[in-house]
Amino acid sequence: MRVLVIADDYWHPGKIARAGLELLQEHEFDYIEDATDWSAEAMAAYPVTLFVKSNNITAENRDPWMTPEVEAAFAAYVQAGRGMLVVHSGTAGYRDTPTLRALMGGVFEQHPKQCPVTITPHAGHALCRGVEPFTLVDEHYHMIVDDPGVDVFVTTTSEHGDQPGAWTRAEGAGRVCVLTPGHNVEVWQHPSFQALLRNTLAWCAGQG
Repeated sequence: MRVLVIADDYWHPGKIARAGLELLQEHEFDYIEDATDWSAEAMAAYPVTLFVKSNNITAENRDPWMTPEVEAAFAAYVQAGRGMLVVHSGTAGYRDTPTLRALMGGVFEQHPKQCPVTITPHAGHALCRGVEPFTLVDEHYHMIVDDPGVDVFVTTTSEHGDQPGAWTRAEGAGRVCVLTPGHNVEVWQHPSFQALLRNTLAWCAGQG
């Protein structure tokens, strides 16, 4: 499957996502790291978009790029039957983008200093197939969940409490999944996170 990856911002270098995704050799990933290279027409060619970019044009240019027109294009993309996998920083910097926030079902609120975070899959959930609990140092994202109907299937836990670590929701004919871990490359390359990526990419594509 060809997947469009929208990555790279001031706090989250695109190379981190690349280092994790290069291990998923069953997929072909195309990258946009400068938001000025994005277009709705180009995105429409992909069945799934993996969104791991906070609201910066690039790592060097911290100006926001998410306009109401871009938000509407993301919503239309999913409503038409495509999938969107939002990982970590893809939830950050979008509090005041109501259309995109509604599409994701929630948004990043804040995180404490990096610390050990335990990622616990919910037993028996189809998207947790092959996923075992694991603990690594990460940014423990604290989330605002706007849609009470989201299906939470991973919990993240640290000394700062419990948070929803992954959820899914439907939007029109399409599917949206959010994974909140992923600041550090060690998380992306962990076998259980790799399994989560495999399972959720397939789900977003309507394959399960």
